[in-house]
Amino acid sequence: MTEIYAITIFLFVLFFLLGTGVWVGLALMGVAWVGMELFTNRPVGDAMVTTIWASSSSWTLTALPLFIWMGEILFRTRLSEDMFRGLSPWLARLPGGLVHTNIVGCTVFAAVSGSSAATLTTVGKMSIPELRARDYPERVVIGTLAGAATLGLMIPPSLALIVYGVTVNESITQLFFAGVLPGLCLALMFMGYVAIYSMVSRHWNPKQERGMPFAEKLRNSRYLIPVLLLIFVVIGSMYAGYATATEAAAIGVIGALVLAASQGSLNWGTFSASLMGATRTSAMIALILAGAAFLKLAMGFTGLPRALADGIATMELSRFELLMALLVFYIVLGMFLDGISSVVLTMAVVEPMVRDAGIDLIWFGIFVVVVVEMAQITPPIGFNLFVLQGMTDHEMGYITRAALPMFLIMVLMCFILIWLPDLALWLPETMRNRP
Repeated sequence: MTEIYAITIFLFVLFFLLGTGVWVGLALMGVAWVGMELFTNRPVGDAMVTTIWASSSSWTLTALPLFIWMGEILFRTRLSEDMFRGLSPWLARLPGGLVHTNIVGCTVFAAVSGSSAATLTTVGKMSIPELRARDYPERVVIGTLAGAATLGLMIPPSLALIVYGVTVNESITQLFFAGVLPGLCLALMFMGYVAIYSMVSRHWNPKQERGMPFAEKLRNSRYLIPVLLLIFVVIGSMYAGYATATEAAAIGVIGALVLAASQGSLNWGTFSASLMGATRTSAMIALILAGAAFLKLAMGFTGLPRALADGIATMELSRFELLMALLVFYIVLGMFLDGISSVVLTMAVVEPMVRDAGIDLIWFGIFVVVVVEMAQITPPIGFNLFVLQGMTDHEMGYITRAALPMFLIMVLMCFILIWLPDLALWLPETMRNRP
């Protein structure tokens, strides 16, 4: 009965604070404060100060603002125009045509951004007008952009994976490499859907692209060299063991500044705007992490996570049944919270269950990120839906229906990860076993 009473108090205070518009990080601190006051004898102020300082001063967390800043710098360059110019000659002849530039463009930008919203805005501001001018079906253009932009949460350097790694104390670098193959697999699944749709739909009748000689395609490909070189330096330095995630992030910032300067996009205005954008985003995530750390401490004192884990253990759920329960839980939670908030809010309770079930936490991080990717395109709080509404002036219902096939593909990706766990674990295992 004590556990049920504690759960009721925690949930009531949390939803009350969130419902009144309190920031997520402050709401988490408020729940933790109430829990500490009601269920422990420890001085709450000392515990809060110590926990918040420890969570905020983590060296691992240093990679977060640096990767955010790198994405903010690149967002203010001509990267989207250059990517479309370099990718379109190679993708135009594939089944599905230039719609693939949405998916491939998001995949490439995700590898230098880590943010779903930044990926969506950067690629969409160029691809939507171009694809509309060529009479591609609006619903496919909007849907693929909404779905593919979520790859910013999966493909390294992923902000969601950094937050997850800090929360469960796992290697950020290992998590980054665990996300590479699932991210590419998900992109290929999106492209496969577009190819099949283009062959079976009666509404697919875009303008035909002019043929382009191979030499001209190669010349246009030069526009991709800067971003591909940046990806190679950032990701390659970690894989080769020359840099940690934090050091690679610093290299990425320098590379992004050089790229912006070479394009003529770097001036004091764009520099200060990128710095302030990174500061705001980093402060928001740091506040959420601080609140989650305090809540984890408070729940630990109450014994609630262990009690819930033991209670679920008595239900004797199989590994698959537990994962299905968590899949549904995170989908429902993602309808009301963004992905990062969902991860930090739940890990204090979910982590003991996952450990007791013998599930690899690196693999589970990828599984969770795929699920919280869905939160970006599920109403009523799907952030990508709001961004697309602002960019296209479509109603929310239209954008939601357009994104539904991408949502279903992500659900399928969850089952593929369960069926083929090595898809996420092969690269990290290779790195661990490398002499």
